[in-house]
Amino acid sequence: MAITKSTEKLDQLISEARKEREQNDKGYRAKALKMYPWVCGRCTREFSVANLQELTVHHRDHNHDNNPEDGSNWELLCVYCHDNEHSRLVDHEYGSLAEDKNKDELMQNPFSGLSALLKK
Repeated sequence: MAITKSTEKLDQLISEARKEREQNDKGYRAKALKMYPWVCGRCTREFSVANLQELTVHHRDHNHDNNPEDGSNWELLCVYCHDNEHSRLVDHEYGSLAEDKNKDELMQNPFSGLSALLKK
């Protein structure tokens, strides 16, 4: 019985948080769409009412709670460029796989043992 009540309370809390987040998203999204032309800031793809759902608001500092009224932390990006921007951030956080290796170690030679095999 206690588990059910705590589960219901948790479900309610999550639901309220999602509703609040959706309201916040609608607020700054609506402001950004009024403030900026409906063009992707990276690929310059233009949008109309028919495909406006594919235009997203990107937070330049990646902080979704930083929503100044002047829109200085926002830029409109299409879903593809927005995804690419966040992927680049994740890649940057992991760092380069080649940081500790020299150039020769990174170069692959698929035929490195071929000459020895041909001599046989």
